[in-house]
Amino acid sequence: MKEIVSGSEALMRSLVNEGVRTIFGYPGGAIMPVFDALYDYTRGEGKRFDHILVRHEQAAAHAAEGYARVSGDVGVCIVTSGPGATNTLTGVADAMMDSTPIVVICGQVSTAALGTDAFQEVDLVGVAQPISKWSYQIRRPEDVAWAVSRAFYIARSGRPGPVVLDFPKNAQMQTCEWSPVSVTSVRSYRPYPELDNASVEAAANLINHAERPLALVGQGVELGGAHNELLEFLEKADIPAACTLLGLSALSSDHPLNYGMLGMHGSFAPNVKTQECDVLIAIGMRFSDRVTGLPSTYAQQAKIIHLDIDKAEINKNILCDVAVVGDCKMSLPAITRHLRKNNHREWMKSFEPLKQQEQEKVILPCLHPADGPLLMGEVVNAVAQATKGEAVLVNDVGLNQMFSSRYFKYLKKRSIVTSGGLGTMGFGLPAAIGASFGAPNRTVCLFTGDGGFQMSIQELGTIMEQQAPVKMILLNNNYLGNVRQWQDLYYAHRHSFTHMMNPRYELIAKGYGIPYDVAIDRGDLVAKVEKMLATDGPYLLECAVKNEEDLLPMTVPGRNVDEMSLEAEW
Repeated sequence: MKEIVSGSEALMRSLVNEGVRTIFGYPGGAIMPVFDALYDYTRGEGKRFDHILVRHEQAAAHAAEGYARVSGDVGVCIVTSGPGATNTLTGVADAMMDSTPIVVICGQVSTAALGTDAFQEVDLVGVAQPISKWSYQIRRPEDVAWAVSRAFYIARSGRPGPVVLDFPKNAQMQTCEWSPVSVTSVRSYRPYPELDNASVEAAANLINHAERPLALVGQGVELGGAHNELLEFLEKADIPAACTLLGLSALSSDHPLNYGMLGMHGSFAPNVKTQECDVLIAIGMRFSDRVTGLPSTYAQQAKIIHLDIDKAEINKNILCDVAVVGDCKMSLPAITRHLRKNNHREWMKSFEPLKQQEQEKVILPCLHPADGPLLMGEVVNAVAQATKGEAVLVNDVGLNQMFSSRYFKYLKKRSIVTSGGLGTMGFGLPAAIGASFGAPNRTVCLFTGDGGFQMSIQELGTIMEQQAPVKMILLNNNYLGNVRQWQDLYYAHRHSFTHMMNPRYELIAKGYGIPYDVAIDRGDLVAKVEKMLATDGPYLLECAVKNEEDLLPMTVPGRNVDEMSLEAEW
């Protein structure tokens, strides 16, 4: 005889079936039946989940993102209807842009009240549809098991992404016969396209005859778990590579074929060589405008091979000569089997003078300044050296994001959590909380600016309650630094509302019971970083950095990708 359960209990059982261990959430009126069911699943002998009470619903979505990015599992958050649901939508859009698998479960008014402008009602499915992989309203308890299984299948399969489930209150409370459901396919949805052998052979033929190949490595390698396949591919054909922002930990920082980061603030050599290579191999990346510079002049001299699981990305921004549509865990070894063992030593030698230029003009002055106030790069370098490439980097958005992404070290996969496509300020702190639960055995280092930190500063309450061991490095320059740099570039140094008056972070940390220190003098930096890392639990290290520090190199918008400035032109 089948068991009769409520829709809320069916949700709990469905989440257990999907292997969920951690949920980020915030209760409210329209989701109370679910939270009542959750009570028994988070306590005592029946405990199946850890529920992390955040302080704002947007933080629940970002924490779920951080959890998903480092663990490889689907992140989950549960919130109430109306403003609770709409508060998560920035996180949903962020996850959609960055292909992050999360499932957001929101309360909703009862179905009888839908369309009446009831208290805290909003058309969530309609609002979420353009920014999610799938959005669905569960109107009957009988549909819970199917909807949850389908949601997780869609979120994690193919090109991952966010799914939103809208759960009216009456469906949470009504009962149904319970039986588990496993969705393993959806009509018209092909998450893993079949490889086209002709395309695979055409790609291999171009690579075999290339004299100046260059590989662009994106997050698709991380999402597909194709790290070993990437190494075999690069090493067999001896291809230099550079990584997108989201793909930085797909290839170890110390690998001899890794030439750094692509894009507007990336490494000088691979950006210049993009305009000189004869075959460009894009692997699991989407040719973002921040990578290509001026699209009309991008890599015009090269034959372009694009490997991506999502056919919609092919020829969307940059036209390619050969498209290999499929999971890169399958497409990379398929191509590698057709490759000749090769040597491109002379081609790679041509990268060295460019690396040296950047080293002398940008990196050394940034990481090892002789005097003056602390610089962001040297703070990042001190933490990177102390963590020896073993830590997870989480960052916010702005100068702190670019400096930390450029100068951190990545020796393990899934080691960077950042807001790429949407560029969401306030992302860093809650994402770091999520990452600390997704990778509990790794050190999580958050780099944040004073602007982004204050956008989600309430999440220090979550850190306090959970004792989440996030090492927070606050790069405080009293500016919205990235916007200030653009104001210098385009608006004649007119700093319109980018200078910030900041609170006393020491007192804020004290109020939350979080250990705190401040680094002002260069001579104290290493010792203070070591103290932070040696302290159990959370820690806030405020670093008083140069107020008007510029981020270089930079490809100014409207220029070719290789027209990078190594010195400030403003």
